[in-house]
Amino acid sequence: MSWAEPAVLTHEGLYREHRSWLTDWLRHRLGAGSDRAADFMHDTFVRLLQAGERPPALAQPRAYLTTIARGLLVDHFRRQDLERAYLQALAVLSVDLHPSPEERAIIVETLLTLDRMLDGLGPKVREAFLLAQLDGWEYARIAEHLGVTVSSVKKYMHKATVQCLLHL
Repeated sequence: MSWAEPAVLTHEGLYREHRSWLTDWLRHRLGAGSDRAADFMHDTFVRLLQAGERPPALAQPRAYLTTIARGLLVDHFRRQDLERAYLQALAVLSVDLHPSPEERAIIVETLLTLDRMLDGLGPKVREAFLLAQLDGWEYARIAEHLGVTVSSVKKYMHKATVQCLLHL
């Protein structure tokens, strides 16, 4: 087979040929002693299986697999960061105000969904939206805080709202 011809593999063949390499690649990114590398490797192939009945003809299967795995890692680290920030916010509250583990899981999932919905928006747009929606700030206060006009805040809110609606 020449380099110009993409490899036509079954899911099983792709898994067999690249699972060890992908696990090593993930272990390198997660830390040498990470037991999670095998989990991420399997999640990568599950994502590949969910994408369609047959893997596409791939000229560079490892590049394709690393793209999927990298996305999973980004999601994982984003979730860790969000959970860490949430737990830090909970730490300042009285224990009797802490939500149950079930409520905590729902809150974290909601925050992750909101984060994905706002992904790709500029920092000022995100901050304006969050200040208005989560903190209940008025547009004038947001404008002063961000150093922009109220008209800009209105545009930010429109942009963020449209982004959220498109995500739904």
